[in-house]
Amino acid sequence: MMQRISKIMAQRGMCSRREAEKFIDQRQVKVNGKLVEQQGEQAPLDAHIELLSHAKKTQKEKVTILLNKPLGYVSNLPEKGYKAAIELIEKDNEFEPDKNKPFSPFHRKKLAVCGRLDINSKGLMVLSQDGTVVKKLIGPDSRIEKEYLVYVEGDVSDAVLSRLRFGLVLDDKPLKKAKVTKLTSSLLKIILQEGKKRQIRRMCELVGLKVTGLKRVRIGKIMLGNLPEGMWRYLKSSESF
Repeated sequence: MMQRISKIMAQRGMCSRREAEKFIDQRQVKVNGKLVEQQGEQAPLDAHIELLSHAKKTQKEKVTILLNKPLGYVSNLPEKGYKAAIELIEKDNEFEPDKNKPFSPFHRKKLAVCGRLDINSKGLMVLSQDGTVVKKLIGPDSRIEKEYLVYVEGDVSDAVLSRLRFGLVLDDKPLKKAKVTKLTSSLLKIILQEGKKRQIRRMCELVGLKVTGLKRVRIGKIMLGNLPEGMWRYLKSSESF
């Protein structure tokens, strides 16, 4: 079976489809050892595809940022009376600056939010210029776990926990299985593999619980750790989701 080369590259997580098309225009893609010279070319699904040096360098220059979002900030476009979380990404807010990667205003451009947190939620946010990271975290086939500490009011019975774990429906679609652990009578640990708008709050409402506090502490293998509230750092080359 043949398919457009840019689509195969995106499906493999090599880059986004738009980036693949850009690299093809720049003559930076080889398929089975042959340079791809124009858009729309197709290849077998099992073809060997490689990026040339300029494309690889471009990918390395893209940054991924970890931010500990405080309450009162929105994840994306600012709402009236509130600021966007991206405004916190300033030189003075960098946690333990890396001498080998000095902050640049360019690093704030074209950052995609990889999993939103609402105004009343706090904790780990990931913002990335790298289409591969974005697709891995929020693409339609993503299975990356997101872990939350959730403070609630109400009766956290075994039946409630069972319903939170599986069986709820939002927006007319059944939710994926969730991992839910009762830590105390008012504190839950919830791990999801999806991220519908206000999902945890809505899940809790369906089982008679009211969320009084919500903090995301992990995305994939990346923990919030000791990153102070309101500060950010770069994802290290040794780290991955």
